[in-house]
Amino acid sequence: MLNVIFSRMEAQSASDSKIKEETSDQDVHEKDSRALSMSDSVACEFVPGDDQVIVVEKVDNCSASQEGLGPEYSHDKINLSEQHSDSLPKQIAESILNEIVDQVVNDTDISKSLPESPAPNVFTTEDNSSPPFLPRVPSQDSLETAESSAEPVQAKFSHVLQKDAFLVFRSLCKLSMKPLPEGHPDPKSHELRSKILSLQLLLSILQNAGPVFRSNEMFITAIKQYLCVALSKNGVSSVAEVFELSLAIFLALLQNFKTHLKMQIEVFFKEIFLNILETPSSSFEHKWMVIQALTRICADAQCVVDIYVNYDCDLTAANIFERLVNDLSKIAQGRQALELGATVNQEKCMRIKGLECFVSILKCKVEWSKDLYVNPNQQTSLGQERQKPHLDDLDSGKGTMTSYGSTNSLSSTNSSHGGSSVALTSLPDNPEQFEVLKQQKEIKEQGIDLFNRKPRRGIAYLQEHGLLGKAPWDIADLFHSDDRLDKTQIGDFLGENEKLNREVMYAYVDQMDFSGKDFVSALRIFLEGFRLPGEAQKIDRLMEKFAARYCETNLNNGLFASADTAYVLAYSIIMLTTDLHSPQVKSKMTKEQYIRMNRGINDSKDLPEDYLSQIYDEIAGNEIKMKATSNKPSGRQGLSSEKKRRLLYNMEMEQMARTAKCLMESVSHAQAPFTSAKHLEHVRPMFKMAWTPFLAAFSVGLQDCDDPEIAAFCLDGIRCAIRIACIFHMRLERDAYVQALARFTLLTANSPITEMKTKNIDTIKTLITVAHTDGNYLGKSWLEILRCISQLELAQLIGTGVKPRFLSSGQAANNDGVGLVLDPSEITRGGVPLDMKKMAILQESMGETSSQSVVVAVDRIFTGSTRLDGDAVVDFVRALCHVSLEELAHSSHPRMFSLQKIVEISYYNMGRIRLQWSRIWEVLGEHFNKVGCSPSEDVAFFAVDSLRQLSMKFIEKGEFVNFRFQKDFLRPFEHIMKKNRSPTIRDMVVRCVAQMVNSQAANIRSGWKNIFSVFHLAAADHDEGIVELAFQTTGKIISHIYEEYFVALIDSFQDSVKCLSEFACNAGFPDTSMEAIRLIRHCAKYVADQPQMFKDHNIEDQSVPEEDRVWVRGWFPILFELSCVISRCKLDVRTRALTVMFEIVKTHGEMFKAHWWQDLFQIIFRIFDSAKLPELQLESQEKQAEKSEWMTTTCNHALYGIVDVFTQYYEILGPLLLDNLYSQLHWCVQQDNEQLARSGTNCLENLVISNGMKFDDQTWDRTCCCMLEIFKETLPYMLLTWKPNRNDNQIIIAETSGKGHSPRHLPQHEQKDAIVKADAESKEEKLFSSLKIKCIVQLELIQTIDNIVFYPSTSRKEDMEYLAAAQADIGHATDSNQLSESQQHEEQGMYPYLKSPQLLKMVECLQESHRFAKAFNTNHEQRNLLWKAGFRGNVKPNLLTQETQSMACSLRILFRMYLDDSRQDAWPQVQNRLIGICREALDYYLSLSTENHRESWTSLLLLFLTRIHKMDDERFRAHAAVYYPCLCEMICLEIKPELRAVLRRFFLRIGPAFNITPVISK
Repeated sequence: MLNVIFSRMEAQSASDSKIKEETSDQDVHEKDSRALSMSDSVACEFVPGDDQVIVVEKVDNCSASQEGLGPEYSHDKINLSEQHSDSLPKQIAESILNEIVDQVVNDTDISKSLPESPAPNVFTTEDNSSPPFLPRVPSQDSLETAESSAEPVQAKFSHVLQKDAFLVFRSLCKLSMKPLPEGHPDPKSHELRSKILSLQLLLSILQNAGPVFRSNEMFITAIKQYLCVALSKNGVSSVAEVFELSLAIFLALLQNFKTHLKMQIEVFFKEIFLNILETPSSSFEHKWMVIQALTRICADAQCVVDIYVNYDCDLTAANIFERLVNDLSKIAQGRQALELGATVNQEKCMRIKGLECFVSILKCKVEWSKDLYVNPNQQTSLGQERQKPHLDDLDSGKGTMTSYGSTNSLSSTNSSHGGSSVALTSLPDNPEQFEVLKQQKEIKEQGIDLFNRKPRRGIAYLQEHGLLGKAPWDIADLFHSDDRLDKTQIGDFLGENEKLNREVMYAYVDQMDFSGKDFVSALRIFLEGFRLPGEAQKIDRLMEKFAARYCETNLNNGLFASADTAYVLAYSIIMLTTDLHSPQVKSKMTKEQYIRMNRGINDSKDLPEDYLSQIYDEIAGNEIKMKATSNKPSGRQGLSSEKKRRLLYNMEMEQMARTAKCLMESVSHAQAPFTSAKHLEHVRPMFKMAWTPFLAAFSVGLQDCDDPEIAAFCLDGIRCAIRIACIFHMRLERDAYVQALARFTLLTANSPITEMKTKNIDTIKTLITVAHTDGNYLGKSWLEILRCISQLELAQLIGTGVKPRFLSSGQAANNDGVGLVLDPSEITRGGVPLDMKKMAILQESMGETSSQSVVVAVDRIFTGSTRLDGDAVVDFVRALCHVSLEELAHSSHPRMFSLQKIVEISYYNMGRIRLQWSRIWEVLGEHFNKVGCSPSEDVAFFAVDSLRQLSMKFIEKGEFVNFRFQKDFLRPFEHIMKKNRSPTIRDMVVRCVAQMVNSQAANIRSGWKNIFSVFHLAAADHDEGIVELAFQTTGKIISHIYEEYFVALIDSFQDSVKCLSEFACNAGFPDTSMEAIRLIRHCAKYVADQPQMFKDHNIEDQSVPEEDRVWVRGWFPILFELSCVISRCKLDVRTRALTVMFEIVKTHGEMFKAHWWQDLFQIIFRIFDSAKLPELQLESQEKQAEKSEWMTTTCNHALYGIVDVFTQYYEILGPLLLDNLYSQLHWCVQQDNEQLARSGTNCLENLVISNGMKFDDQTWDRTCCCMLEIFKETLPYMLLTWKPNRNDNQIIIAETSGKGHSPRHLPQHEQKDAIVKADAESKEEKLFSSLKIKCIVQLELIQTIDNIVFYPSTSRKEDMEYLAAAQADIGHATDSNQLSESQQHEEQGMYPYLKSPQLLKMVECLQESHRFAKAFNTNHEQRNLLWKAGFRGNVKPNLLTQETQSMACSLRILFRMYLDDSRQDAWPQVQNRLIGICREALDYYLSLSTENHRESWTSLLLLFLTRIHKMDDERFRAHAAVYYPCLCEMICLEIKPELRAVLRRFFLRIGPAFNITPVISK
């Protein structure tokens, strides 16, 4: 019959809709009239409760039977007992149906009669006027007083069928609420069966509800006001069947009506079902049914997400999802509150169900967020519903998740759809907004918790976070609106006498509306929100404000004379309540006593006795209490018997029912917006909030229980949790779950390997599956997975019966903390030996790890790395390298499992794009660097060989121009060669690189840099084989490969030259050094022949101008490396390098630009850097010898080479570098090295002679200044001032030397004195050596000036001519041929290019040198001191040569200037200077006392007299007049015949010149 009623209603609604569609194009008036003819409009209002009535106003007088309802609705046809009168169930059904029909008919009759005699609060309208409204009145069980401000409910039905269905539905709801008899009900009793049947019918209606029932406002309202209230009573029934039906109805409501029942669903969860789970006294049967219902709820993704979004993210709602998860976590861990005497099996079943709920929730989340998941293996999802609770296949394609809309889950896909006519305000599904709300809610909950402990702090906290206003009104509103605030704390806060507290209390009371309420009802409303404080003063303030507010809102009361009356009466009512209902008061107050107590309180008058009597009766029958709130169980309680448990349970259920019913009725008219979640992002905050309870449940399940079903659920849950954490990139959560999974494999844990069980094997398989399906998201979690796989390889060896040498023990207590030796007798980490039986069992359990499926699955992790995305594969490789290092860290037994896998995945991923591969190789290259330097040669050899194979494979692919990836790829060879000192490994590296060069030269591009770097490191080796192989390969590259592939090698040209330089500097192989220098010279040919190529290829440094690239990348490296060879190598090699360097410069210098020459000479001058280093006082003799050799050979050679280059390219070098060259020559002359000093002066002479004709005046000035500075700085002034250090040490040394004793045999103090003396002598020796060199430099400089001015050997030849002429004793002038020859030699010098002031400066410098030598030669005492000190051995020192040569050079210059017609302007100055010098010289000669000294002046006097003799008569007279007395004195001296002959010619000319004698013709 019910099916007929509701199906006809739906059919009629569909028919109406169809007719309306057909007539939609007609006139509005016609459409309205036709609609009225097809259906009756019925308006009704209803009032909930047992005495509710329906007021119906019909549009026409048609009855139900006239509308075609048929005989099904007649009483005659409803008699079901005629056919089976003997069937008790049918009789019960008959009576129930009759009761339903009777009630429907009675309701209809009452509704017809109501307009004639309306109830006081019922208002009806006639003739389609405004529809009737009825205010809501609470049911008889409710203690609440209905608010007069509640809006009336408007009821409208479009057809009488809807009205009938409504009446039937309401009657069933009322029937299901009828109370059962006290005690345990009889299962066959009429009351119980009628209740069960009515619930079954209601369930059928809800499950088969059509769109009209689901969307019509009246039916939704009926569900709220009748059905939900009925469920709040039946949902705590102790009868299992009633409870089960209530759960089923709740599930149906949740499935189809949750968008309309947001607040009702919250009550069901919060007050009934979750309380039952948490209550320790509830029966197992009730808990089991609840958790079964939760299983269905948790299997619906939409429902789970909707619960979180609408409750946990609602500031005013309870955290249903969070509480559900926490309860399920306790159940899944076996910590739930079970009833007394529950069996182990029951506990296990509950635990399994809890885990099933957890897994369902996680699967829902996975399903919800599946669009974000990318499976690297192109699989669908993660966890299918399996027939067996364990992994059947590790293949991700078979172990993935499907949709969860199974028969065991709610299908809420239509719950938010359909044409609902109920106007609900729905919030938009904005994940960010909900996340903000959730955060605010957490802050608010924290503030409320703080308030319940410290009210003021809680209020300040909420205000600080912007969740509570500063005004007292806002605080008072919070006290009214939030039931979570502690009522006692609210009362204490409101009763305080502080300003803020009083203002809040005033606002709190002012927000209450007591209008129309009787005094007791108003007092109930006032006191239900807080608990009165214990202090009388606080109560007094509260009652005073209450009385004022009551009188303010009830001005027309007429009963109270003033607010004082209300204040006293309120106080007396509170006292009466305490007296009548407190168990501590034994003598209760009587009504008469109460009336007598209140006499005269109404302005000295009495209140009516009837009024006070009514108050007494009401308080006696109904205590004033606070608003009903939920009472959560306080935890597991100790119950000593089943009887006590049942008693307690019944009490708790009654309290639950009362609380739920009150809350349900209070929200029956409330409209709360419900959001149907759609966004995927909701899963993130859900999982972030719940991941720890999930992990705790799964970890405990795997740790404590060996049941395969529990283990399967735990592993499924962990898989799902990892998937969610991966999808939303929640690193902390992901790492925690993966670490937990890895820990339960026992592969890396501290537990002995012998404890490996089936669940651990399944965990291993699950871990492999996670790696296979979620690899793109694992990040750093790869490390835990790959550690387990590394240890799995050892476990597989055990399973196959092989005896492994060791097995990693994680943190086991072994010395190195890496591994533990593993033999059959010691494979336990505790060191307990195993017998053969246990060993067999272990091998059998471990054998499963070696199954084909596991082996293939592990292999697929590595082969599948090709399908990982760019970031994931880098994380994978990094983790694998880390594990490999851990394996290799074992000091005695390193493993190479992961290293082999690294090589494999490198091959697999070789085809990736360069951008990804470069990131991969950044990690792999660093790993090969470390492994290649392993102390174990086997490991390092394997690494190098693997690197060779990978490199060959990669080089085969080739490389485009200007890319640098080969360089990065081959860099590990360079690092290993640099860091690994093992000859075997170094030889292996060189051979690998040589093989690459020999086989892949055509494909190598940027890798040449690394190749030359490896050979550069090999070049410094001491192993002949390594050096030989490296040099042979390098020679092949330079000689042959350069010819064919020079373009590809041009970027590494500098590296090749540097490599050859290193070969040249290896002192152990001189032949190789010479050949390397030859190859460097060969490289210069490539630069000279192909300079344009260097300009076109310069990617590395774009800052170098194009015209300079050939210098920077070609010539400069060659010359620089040759200078390095010169600086580092032994004499023969550096001499060869120096020769080659200057050959290259001289040969190709015409290609060099001006600024190139500057760079070049910086390189060349580096040759002298070694000699420029200051000598240390304690420098060894060997070092001094090396330095001396360096100056004598290399520096000397370099100086001549520099001058040659300068001469060849003077036009370019002169303006740029002449000053630098002079500075260098100046430095050379200053050195304490005779050969270098001589070379410096000689090079200066050659430079000036070769290029003097190109000098300008400024250059000559600089040149003269340079020579003058050298003169001044090399004068040995110390010769004139040196004094010996005289002390007793000389005597000591002499005595010990005479006795044949060395200083070390002396006493200690004498030894110190001897050492001091030795140091002094060493310093003196150095000083003497320096002075000697300065003397030599002075002579060299004098000769240099002479050679520069007059050309080399000109002066010597002139002296020889003068001597020959004198020897011939010819009385007249020298033969003209000889004179012309001398004149020709004179013209070849630099004299014509020098200005007179420059020549005079030279003369002055020469005279200064002459005067110094003369002073020394005449200081006989100083000469004797130096002689005794051993300055020149046994020869008495003198400076005769310097004395005479400086004077001779000066005279030649002056005489040449004196006879030069081009210098007539300087003749007077020259004449004066000449006369003065000659007069001084003659005087000095006459003063000489020794024959040897006078003989040394012979050639000088010959020069002087011969030159004077050649002057014309005028000049002769001027000079002869000055010199005549001195020359006369010379006659008296013993002089040589040649000098006498010349002197004779002088005197013979005096006569004619002064007209004393006639001129003698020739």
